[in-house]
Amino acid sequence: MRYVLVIAGIAAGLVVVIAIIGSLLPRDHVATVRATIPASREKILAVLTDVAAFPTWRPDVQRVEILSKPPAPLSWREYSKRGSLTFVTETLEPNRLIGRIADENLPFGGAWEYDLAPDGADSARTLLTITERGYVSNPIFRFVSRFVMGHYATLESYMKSLGRKFGEEVRPTRV
Repeated sequence: MRYVLVIAGIAAGLVVVIAIIGSLLPRDHVATVRATIPASREKILAVLTDVAAFPTWRPDVQRVEILSKPPAPLSWREYSKRGSLTFVTETLEPNRLIGRIADENLPFGGAWEYDLAPDGADSARTLLTITERGYVSNPIFRFVSRFVMGHYATLESYMKSLGRKFGEEVRPTRV
């Protein structure tokens, strides 16, 4: 019985320490990755806005439900093993796209901004920069997000999947 109490006390102490460290971290964060994708800006933008096809090239997405109809901004829900997230397109321009998490009842949120620029003189290659401007309101999840998962993990995975969609293994760099 004594060992059980000691183990429970250590576990509770660890949770308290994690919560304290998490509460000292900033709620908001910015993370940016960049890679050259072997496709034109137009082709990449077409793939990024064809949300119904996400499950064909993003291994983390099981299915997508489109929630809006034109002329409303594109809105959709992604389903994965971890649950579902709802997104809305805030900005759609030839060289820029901004998508935001629309769910308001989550302990995190934010937006991804995609900037598409020609990679030098080669219009068949695009320098894609994705910037996440996010927040994590729960201190324990903030600790996990910062020190366990990392703010860059999802961005890097997404960029690698996009590169494979266009037939190339890309190596995103953190900016």
